[in-house]
Formats: sequence, C-alpha cells, structure tokens
Amino acid sequence: MNPGLTGIGSTTWVVADGYIPPRSSGPEPEMTSHDSICMLNPGDSEARVEVYVYFTDREPAGPFLLAIDPRRAFHQRINDLRHPEQIPTGTDYCLIVTSDVPIVVQHTRLDSRQEANALMSTIAFPA
Repeated sequence: MNPGLTGIGSTTWVVADGYIPPRSSGPEPEMTSHDSICMLNPGDSEARVEVYVYFTDREPAGPFLLAIDPRRAFHQRINDLRHPEQIPTGTDYCLIVTSDVPIVVQHTRLDSRQEANALMSTIAFPA
C-alpha cells in the first residue's frame, strides 16, 4: 500500500446535475452524448458501490450495483446502466453514490447534439 493514499475519498457522494442529452452527432459510441461517473478506488480492497438515481417527478431508481477493484479507476456511463432499469435521456436527475470503502467520484457530461461538442466535468459532492 502507498501510505500517501490513506484517507483519500468518501463513502457517500452526490451529483446534483444529471441530464443525458437525447441526441448525438458524430461516430458512435465515442461521440454518443452521455453522462458518466468516474470513480477512483485508491484503497487495498474492492469497493462495492451502489448508485441511486433521483428524479423530479417519480421515485428513485436503483440501486445500480458496481464493483471497483483496488487501486483502480472505473468509468460508468449513466446511459449504460440497465438493471434495475434504464435511465431515460432528456430527463433531469441527481445521483447518490455510496461505497463500502472510501472512493473519489467525478461527474462528466459529453453533449454532442451539435457538431461543436461540449464537455463538462466536475467533482461530485462528498457528503
């Protein structure tokens, strides 16, 4: 273990701005409009992650279950979550991400509805 990595991360993260653009331009899958959560597990044990998706007009979806190997990065497109359900495009949502060990979570959006693409990325809120 790298002693410099002790104490990095949190077990609960919040993404308050979710929106999967409903259209894309350019080659798929590289330029498919999407939201992603980019996660880092700096620890020495596997992270068991649960993702809950909150909406403005219905009950939350989830949990979506993910596993991140120790000392690894993991990128999950929200578009690709399927179980227990698929997240609709063109719909506002928020995420709560929990883990049994401390991880780091970042949120990224690729909006390729126009040929001039927009990429946005921000650290999630460690709750």
